[in-house]
Amino acid sequence: MVVKPNVKELPGPRAKEIIEKNFKYLATTTQDPENLPIVIERGEGIRVYDVDGNVFYDFASGVGVINVGHSHPRVLEAIKKQVEKFTHYSLTDFFYENAVVLAEKLIELSPGDFEKKVVYSNSGAEANEAAMKLVKYGTGRKQFLAFYHAFHGRTQAVLSLTASKWVQQDGFFPTMPGVTHIPYPNPYRNTWGIDGYEEPEELTNRVLDFIEEYVFRHVPPHEIGAIFFEPIQGEGGYVVPPKGFFKALKKFANEYGILLADDEVQMGIGRTGKFWAIEHFGVEPDLIQFGKAIGGGLPLAGVVHRKEISFDKPGRHATTFGGNPVAIAAGIEVVEIVKELLPHVQEVGDYLHKILEELKENYEVIGDARGLGLAQAVEIVKSKDTKEKHPELRDRIVKESAKRGLVLLGCGDNSIRFIPPLIVSREEIDVAMEIFEEALKASLK
Repeated sequence: MVVKPNVKELPGPRAKEIIEKNFKYLATTTQDPENLPIVIERGEGIRVYDVDGNVFYDFASGVGVINVGHSHPRVLEAIKKQVEKFTHYSLTDFFYENAVVLAEKLIELSPGDFEKKVVYSNSGAEANEAAMKLVKYGTGRKQFLAFYHAFHGRTQAVLSLTASKWVQQDGFFPTMPGVTHIPYPNPYRNTWGIDGYEEPEELTNRVLDFIEEYVFRHVPPHEIGAIFFEPIQGEGGYVVPPKGFFKALKKFANEYGILLADDEVQMGIGRTGKFWAIEHFGVEPDLIQFGKAIGGGLPLAGVVHRKEISFDKPGRHATTFGGNPVAIAAGIEVVEIVKELLPHVQEVGDYLHKILEELKENYEVIGDARGLGLAQAVEIVKSKDTKEKHPELRDRIVKESAKRGLVLLGCGDNSIRFIPPLIVSREEIDVAMEIFEEALKASLK
C-alpha cells in the first residue's frame, strides 16, 4: 500500500519557530523559506516528516544524497556495527581495513583498464580540490578547462571551476587563476542556436572548435592539465550532452595530453541507472570525483584516479576526517545496495521520463524534458517558440508542489529536477506526478 503525502499547514507553527531561530543563529546559505519552509523531523524511504506532522515525498533526496532512501535498515545496521567498534582513527596517520575494502570496490566499478588509487575526503568540493592537486602534481601542468554552467563546489579553489550562477562568485574574487571556461553542449539551449537533439555531431564539433580556435589562442595546450566536467550538468540545469560528446572530447584531449576529470558528485552512485553516469557515454576518465550519496547520509567523498598521478610522499595531501570509518562502513553498504538497484533505476527512470515528456507535450510552459535514470528535469519557459526563461513560474511550481507534499528543487535558471531516492516505485511516481501537475495548474492561474 502506497503511503501518500499529507500536508495540513506549511509552514506549521513549530516550523515557523525553528525557521526564525535558524536565521537568527545560522549563517545564510541557500535555504529558501519562501518556497521550501520544510523543517524535517525524520525520514523513511522516500518520505520525510516535518516537525508539525506533515508528510512529504522527497523528490530531492536531501540534495542528491539519500540515493538508497532515508534510514535504510542495511545502512543503519552497518553504521551501528562500526560505531560499536570505533568512530574515528584518522587515515592521515593510521590504518583500518574498511577504508581499503571500499576503495577496492570503487576501483573495480570504475571504467578504465589501468591501475587506480583512491583518496578520501569529506565533501564533493574537497574531492574536486584534491583532484586539482593530483593533476597539478602528477602532470606538472597548472591550468584547467571547465564548462560554463558547471558546479564543482564553493570552496575557494574549486570556485574557480564553478560557473553556475554569478552569486556564487560575487564578493569572493580573486579566485584561483588558471581556469578557462568553455560552452557546454546543451542540446536545448546553446550559444550557437543549434538544435542539439537533431544535430548532435554539429553541436559537439562547435564545442571542440571553440577550444582549438579560441581557447588555444591564449592558453598553451601543453599547460592544461585536465578538463573538469559533469557527465550531466547538475546545478546548471540537469543538462544531458549529445551521446557522442565525451568520446570526441576524450579523443581531442588525448591529442594534447590533457586528462579528463569526471565530477560524479551529483550524478554518480546509481543516480542515472549506471553506477557512474559517464558509463552511458562509453568513456574512461582519468579521475572520478565522488561524494554526496556514497555515505548514505554521512559525509564521505573522494577521488578514484590514475595511479601514475598519485601523491608520492607523505604530507602532499591529507585530511583528518576524510574516510571516517563510520562513513566508510555506510559507504560499503550503499555500494552493494546501489548495485542491486540499477536495473530498477533504469526501469522507473524511463517511466518517469515518459510522464515528463507527456507533460511537455501538454503544457506550453514546459520547453524541455530531459534526463537519464532518476536524474530528470523539465525546463520552464514562457513560450516554446521563444524559449524565454521563466524562473518566477518555476519557483511558484516548487512552492505549490511543497504545499501539496512533494519536495522538489530548482536547478539552472529555470528548471526543476526530479531526483527521488532510487527505491521509488512506479506507484509513488504516479502520485508525485499527479501532485506536480496539480501544482503546475495552480501556478498558471
